[in-house]
Amino acid sequence: METDIVTDAPTSLPLERLYASPSLSGPTARMVKYSPDGTRVTFLKSRADEQNRFDLWQYDVATGKQSMLVDSRLLEPEPVELSEEEKALRERKRISGSAGITDYSWGAADTILVPLGGDLHLITLTNSGPVAKQLTHSDAFEYDARISPRGTFVSFVRDGAVYAIEVTTGKETRLTPEADPSRAVSYGVAEFVAQEEMKRFTGYWWSPDERYVAFTEVDESEVDIIPRFDIEAEKVTVIEQRYPRAGRPNARVSLYVNDLKKERTDRIFETGPDAYLARVYWTSSSLWFLTVNRDQTEIRYNRTDSRPWRVWSPYKEHNDKWVNLSKDFRELPDGRILLTVEDGGMRHAITISPEGHGDTKVITPPDQVLDSIEAVSPDGETLYYTGYADTVLERQLYSVPIGQSGPPDRITEAGKFWDIKISPDGQSYVGTSSSPTQPTQTGLYHINGKLIGWIEENALGEDHPYAPYLAGHVVPEFGTLKAEDGQDLYYSVLKPPTFDPGQTYPVIIEVYGGPHVQTVKRAWGSLSDQFLAGQGYIVFRLDNRGSDNRGRKFEDVIYHRTGGPEVRDQLAGVSWLKAQPYVDANRIAIQGGSYGGYMTLMTILQAPEDTFAAAVSSAPVTDWSLYDTFYTERYMGTPEDNPDGYAASGVLPYAGNLNTPLLLIHGMADDNVTFDNSTRLMAILQQEEKLFELMTYPGQRHGIRGEALQTHQMMTRLDFLDRHLSAPDNIPEN
Repeated sequence: METDIVTDAPTSLPLERLYASPSLSGPTARMVKYSPDGTRVTFLKSRADEQNRFDLWQYDVATGKQSMLVDSRLLEPEPVELSEEEKALRERKRISGSAGITDYSWGAADTILVPLGGDLHLITLTNSGPVAKQLTHSDAFEYDARISPRGTFVSFVRDGAVYAIEVTTGKETRLTPEADPSRAVSYGVAEFVAQEEMKRFTGYWWSPDERYVAFTEVDESEVDIIPRFDIEAEKVTVIEQRYPRAGRPNARVSLYVNDLKKERTDRIFETGPDAYLARVYWTSSSLWFLTVNRDQTEIRYNRTDSRPWRVWSPYKEHNDKWVNLSKDFRELPDGRILLTVEDGGMRHAITISPEGHGDTKVITPPDQVLDSIEAVSPDGETLYYTGYADTVLERQLYSVPIGQSGPPDRITEAGKFWDIKISPDGQSYVGTSSSPTQPTQTGLYHINGKLIGWIEENALGEDHPYAPYLAGHVVPEFGTLKAEDGQDLYYSVLKPPTFDPGQTYPVIIEVYGGPHVQTVKRAWGSLSDQFLAGQGYIVFRLDNRGSDNRGRKFEDVIYHRTGGPEVRDQLAGVSWLKAQPYVDANRIAIQGGSYGGYMTLMTILQAPEDTFAAAVSSAPVTDWSLYDTFYTERYMGTPEDNPDGYAASGVLPYAGNLNTPLLLIHGMADDNVTFDNSTRLMAILQQEEKLFELMTYPGQRHGIRGEALQTHQMMTRLDFLDRHLSAPDNIPEN
């Protein structure tokens, strides 16, 4: 017995509420930080009437009370036009579309720096309440701002150079040379691939004693200019974007050190055209910087101490395919360096000698996936880290002794997915968790895992925004199936709230499938999945090989050939679905965005005919030679060195195979997966006389932002899917 798509189920979540304010998932504490003295926990919290606008709040550790510290509307009463640099930075950080306070940094125990509206505001906490002082009043846009380690200066980037303001006197000083736009040279900034792919969002670093500032010189003169048409509703702006596409020249990045005491600047290192500056760290006595070769087979841990700034490499990590970066680097009390590597296939923690003596010590089990180092106890004896020792479906907090062998101890509660921030004294942590039945909660916990108090309990009570729809909430079912090489593939199945095992249902496969992303986990899931389930669809997710948190054997299968093993894994998921008695095998659709848009296209174009009834691809890469160097070459090499791999891994050579109804979606100002990825596909499909549907969004970049536009995008997708999945004998031919 077949069931048609439900459009008015009494428990279903209405579309007009899905993206509206307040957020259906309830209040969430973002960008959680401890004050330096540990007496406060600060966080960003969205407004109930405008879920994308954030204010700064505090939680008093002693009393358990929370209160607003900074009202963003008081400091920014009117919307401010962002600079192109700020727009790009927010896009890279995936916070585009956010308003109000999007960043802040602590100074001393009673000062907080808040960048807002293109200017900087210093908040001083007094007994009578917070007092705000505006530090900058320029027409230029200041960004990447922070307070120096001892609280003496506020530093920031303006017009491609780094400046500092002395807090007590207000004196402003430029710390780097001025930028030279005519030569495409800037200072103290992170170039495109550093932000987008390395997750390095800054280009300058203070030494702990504030004597030195290390900074980058970024020379983009050899990077190709890709004219990008920023198409908005009422105007078109041509952006001459420096975008290093695969196989093409990168920016040349040099590292300098400004000695504020001696008022001199020295160049430390230049990457040249065939290397990347990936990370920079100061220890108590040294400057360390990590470089990656163009082939991305080696990470060098470089060290230099002081003039004459002799550079050597105490440690190197090598992999014949590619190396993955982390942000794990800490100096231990005994001077050794703690970091994480993937030797043996799973990321784990080791310590190395700062002198490079080679006495490496393994700290965490090398056969269990570590996610990241969270803290080291003040005495240097205990490591706290997040990882997946129990199950890949849950990220948990673990502790392990550094000086002796022993299994790790799990601290956090099982059955949830956790983010952790540990206090400066190592005695407590802020834990943010969720589960399939509980939206995100943030609490203050003792270091042994005992709850001290809620920062944001977000209980699903009768006053919760999601309460009217809780009766229709569906919990996913998890399972595994086998890949062709015998490895386990984890999946989740979300069934309609009115599911009847005696009926058959249409299925939507939600796919991402790319590196460094995991979609199947025990966490509060996407409410758009709940919405689709409420419409009578089964929603299926599967993390194919090549995706994250399973180790190198699972990830490396895509080396020099993407869109092959991942597609076969997704098709294995389709086979599993078709074998289920409650699935209508003739009504299976697939959709995804970004790498998921690419995977959608590669899957439908390589699948046997009539495998899918419909497909929705958003912002897809269609030709890897159009994407950036650092990401693409890590997996694919260069087009010159791997021409066959690029041809086999691109969408365009398969476009003539299209036999599935297709909806293509793309933002018309996308600066990540540029719009010509889609236009090239459109041109081939038109030349091949293949019908498809298209929706473009003026002014939108890689993600579609805003309540109205998100609602429109879902309306567009749902209309398309309903038309092609409404009945097995009513699927329009392509």
